[in-house]
Amino acid sequence: MKAIISISNKAGIAQFAQGLQDLGIEVFSTGGTKKALEAVNINVHSITELTGFPEILDGRVKTLHPAIHGGILARRDNSQHLAALAQHHISLIDIVVVNLYPFIETVSKGQVSLDEALENIDIGGPTLIRSAAKNFSAITVIVDPKDYDAVLKKLKQGNIDLDTRKNLAQKAFQHVAIYDTAISQYLRQEKFPQEMTIALKKDRMLRYGENPHQKASLYLEQNVNSPQSILAKLEQLNGPEISFTNLLDIDAAINILKNFTVPTIAILKHNNSCGLSSHNNLAQAYLGALSGDPVAAFGGVIASNRVIDPDTAEEINKTHFDAIVAPGYHDLSLQLLGRKKNLRLIKLPVDNAASEDQLEFRHINGGFLAQIPDFFTESDFNPRVVSDREPTETELSALRFAWKVVKGVKSNAITIAKGQTLLGIGAGQPSRVASVEIALKIAGDRAQGAVLASDAFFPFPDGPELAAAKGITAIIQPGGSIRDNKVIKVVNQHKMAMVFTGTRHFRH
Repeated sequence: MKAIISISNKAGIAQFAQGLQDLGIEVFSTGGTKKALEAVNINVHSITELTGFPEILDGRVKTLHPAIHGGILARRDNSQHLAALAQHHISLIDIVVVNLYPFIETVSKGQVSLDEALENIDIGGPTLIRSAAKNFSAITVIVDPKDYDAVLKKLKQGNIDLDTRKNLAQKAFQHVAIYDTAISQYLRQEKFPQEMTIALKKDRMLRYGENPHQKASLYLEQNVNSPQSILAKLEQLNGPEISFTNLLDIDAAINILKNFTVPTIAILKHNNSCGLSSHNNLAQAYLGALSGDPVAAFGGVIASNRVIDPDTAEEINKTHFDAIVAPGYHDLSLQLLGRKKNLRLIKLPVDNAASEDQLEFRHINGGFLAQIPDFFTESDFNPRVVSDREPTETELSALRFAWKVVKGVKSNAITIAKGQTLLGIGAGQPSRVASVEIALKIAGDRAQGAVLASDAFFPFPDGPELAAAKGITAIIQPGGSIRDNKVIKVVNQHKMAMVFTGTRHFRH
C-alpha cells in the first residue's frame, strides 16, 4: 500500500506516519512535509519518485501529474484502468493525507499583501483531495488530524470499511468547499454578488431545538472579512446545557447591548427586552431593568455589558432567571449565583463596534434573505423637531434611550421610557396602535411624564392620542407617513414634543 502525505498543519502527523510505516505502508511526501517527517526518523519517499519529475515553479507544481492522479483515480474494478496504469508504469495510491496552505490564517492577520494572499492559495492540495474523495470506494482521504487515530485503528484491524471512507470523503469535499469560499470572500468586491456560498462550522450539538421533538445544532459562520463570531467566545460557567432558545436570546442581547456604551442591563424574553436600564451603578441598572416588567422577567435571560459585581449578583439572586450573559463575573458573584444549579452563567464579551462587513442572513423556504445589519452610531442620531414644542434636555435623553431600545424589539415596536429605564414595550403586533396599548398597559401610571419611541411611522393619529391620554410628553419616530401632518397636529394639541429621525428600524 502507498500513502501520499502533503500537509500544512503538521499536528499529529509524526505519530500517524509512524503508524503507517509500522504497518508496512510506503509514505510519499512533498518538500516541507518530507523534511518534517525525516526529522523524526520516518522513512519517507519523495513525490518525484512517483512522477519522475522535479518540483517546479518554487513548489507551485509538485503533485499535478498523471502518475499521481492516475494512481488515485483508477478504478480497481476496471481492467482497462489497471491496464493503463501498467502500460505507463503508474502505481496505485491507497491513502491521501492532505490539509491546505494556511490561506484563511494568512488573510485573517490583517495587513497582508495581495501577492502574499495569492501565494497561500493551494492548488495541488485541493486537487489531490478531490481526486481521492471522488474515488472513495477505493481510497482513504484524510483532511482532519482528528481522524488519524481512528484510521490507524481500522488499518491495524485490516480494513477501512466503505462507510468510513464515504464519511471521510464527505468531510474532504466540505473542507475544500469552505477553503474555496474563504478565497471567494477575500476576492469579493460586490456586497451582493450573483453567486455566493456561506461557510459554516459546527460549534456544538444542542439538547433540542425550540421544542423537544426538534433536533438542533449551533453552527458559526466562517468569514475572512469579518471578525470571529462573538458566540465562538461563549464560555458556560454554571447550569444546565445551553439551549436553542437561550442562544436566540443571547444573540438578541448582543444586538441590543451593542448600542450602549454605559453600564446597561437588559432582561430578555422571547428575543425582546421586557426590561432594560442604564446606570453607572450596575446593581441599580439591574433593578431598573427588573422594574420594567417584573412578571415577564421571571424565567428570562439577563444580559449585561459589564462584569457582574457582588451587589448586582445579590439582587439577581432574589428572582428566578434561566440564564445570565456577561463579559465576566467577580469570584464572589460566581459563588453567589453558582448556588442555583439551574441558572446558566454565560461569559461572553460584548462588542460595541458596528460593522457593515458581515451580512445578516434569514432562512426562508428554499433560500436566504441577505441584508446589511441595521446599526447606527451616536453621530448618526440627528433627530428633527417637528412639533411646536421642542423636547427638553431630559426628554431628549430619554428619547435617545428609547430609540436605541426600540431598534431591538420585534415590529410593530413601541417602547416607553423615563430617564434611562424601559417602562413598557409593545412588540410584534399586527397593528401599531395595539403595540401602543400594550406598552402603555405595562407602563401603567409610570407613563405619566415618560417618552415613547416607535420603530416606524404612525399611519394614523390614534397611537399618539392614546399616548397623550396616559401622560406621555414626547415621541420619537421616523416620520414619513402621508398623514404626518395629522399626527403632528394631535401632538401639538396635547402640547407634546415630537422628533423625526428619518430612519426606520423594522425587525420582523
